[in-house]
Amino acid sequence: MKINVGGFDSIARIIAGLVLIGLAATGMIGVWGYIGVVVLLTGLFKFCPGYALFGMSTCPMNKK
Repeated sequence: MKINVGGFDSIARIIAGLVLIGLAATGMIGVWGYIGVVVLLTGLFKFCPGYALFGMSTCPMNKK
């Protein structure tokens, strides 16, 4: 698993994931809000399968 999520992208994913999970847990949005778990995990592990599928990366270390 190669890192393909950069610093700002990772922080944004972690925040968005926590917000979605919190909103879903309080009932402010529907069950679909638990998709925030996936967003949170991609931010924590700094790997996004979607980026890998399309050959993208926001990690500055991978760019040459």
